[in-house]
Amino acid sequence: MLCNEGLGSFSSEFRSVVTVKVGASKRIGTFASRTCDATLRWGKSELSVVHGALQVDIDVMGADLGLGVPVVAFQRRDSAREIGMTYEVFSLDERPKLLRTITGGSYYNTQDVNLADRNEIWTDDAAVIDGFDGLPFSNYDFAPTVVLRFEKHRLIDVSSEYQSFFDRRIAQVKAQLGAQDIAFFKASDGALLSNSHLPMKELLQQRATKIKVLEIVCSYLYSGREEEAWHVLSEMWPATDVDRIRASLKDMQSRGILRQVEVGDKPGVRPPWKRHAVIFDTVTVSRKTLDEANNVRSIAGDAPGASVRREGETQTTVDFAPEPIYLGLIVRRDRGSTVPDSMVYLNLVIDAAGKVRSAKLEKNADHGAAEAAEISASSTWNFIPAFKMGRAVACQIRLGVLPQR
Repeated sequence: MLCNEGLGSFSSEFRSVVTVKVGASKRIGTFASRTCDATLRWGKSELSVVHGALQVDIDVMGADLGLGVPVVAFQRRDSAREIGMTYEVFSLDERPKLLRTITGGSYYNTQDVNLADRNEIWTDDAAVIDGFDGLPFSNYDFAPTVVLRFEKHRLIDVSSEYQSFFDRRIAQVKAQLGAQDIAFFKASDGALLSNSHLPMKELLQQRATKIKVLEIVCSYLYSGREEEAWHVLSEMWPATDVDRIRASLKDMQSRGILRQVEVGDKPGVRPPWKRHAVIFDTVTVSRKTLDEANNVRSIAGDAPGASVRREGETQTTVDFAPEPIYLGLIVRRDRGSTVPDSMVYLNLVIDAAGKVRSAKLEKNADHGAAEAAEISASSTWNFIPAFKMGRAVACQIRLGVLPQR
């Protein structure tokens, strides 16, 4: 997070039009409190967009999410009790204004996954699954993933376009379930209300199986495969309880984050991806000294890993190079490991939303454990994207990292 309980700050002027600022809340005559604010300033005007929040982060700055103007998107959590975060999108034109608010996800991560000029918001349905059938959100390995995109200024659900992502997750969960686990759970009442006579170890085993089955069913359901979801439910859930849990799942989904999308505007046949992704280059070498002061936690959540999935075509330089919003580095402290004193250079591909799609160390680099730490940390880095002719574009840069103890 850019600001967490009053710690951390950021300020940047976008194209000499709007200044975006995030930092600790201020009280007249007192020290800064342990909360965070965010403001937009232009000319002599100022707009307070977040005040007194526990956490504030910028997901996107400068990119167009499909709303026709460059935007800045904040995500905030107002208190530690909240499971979900609030996502607010503001325009960055001469008179900034709130364009859209989304609630219910535990994170929001906008990215152009396939470098196809389609910025999409990856999030989850955490708020509505918290407490579902007596299970808190903290018990799940993940909440149902949701992928949203603006088309013609309307927010639509495009999760079904990423069924391969959901399939990988389903396979991982199924690999953790044995036939005996399923049989043991199917012998219960499903709600696990009448098994208090069982030893604690067996109670926890049934609970763990129930959670994994729900994760599998929800992955099918949220990726647009309702028939497959109910088929798996009938195979893995206690037969006497299938009708109840099916109705509960449908009700949960209808009350969740998808209630905020435009009904009836889901895309039909997906346009083909570009055969070649256009990746621009920078002229100057970007160098940034990083330290380990930040306790980095990925906000990427359930979004895909940083990778370029299409063959790239590198073109001439951009008009404006990417500018960092958040850069953090985790340095491993394994016994006997050393942290290099010299600069380590990474070649990064940054998409049109400012997210790292690919990270590779320069040739001949050999810094042991520090290499893995730098590449892993880069998946959480966030930039104002590169611009070419006034449009945010994917860009390749060379970033110098100086690991420090």
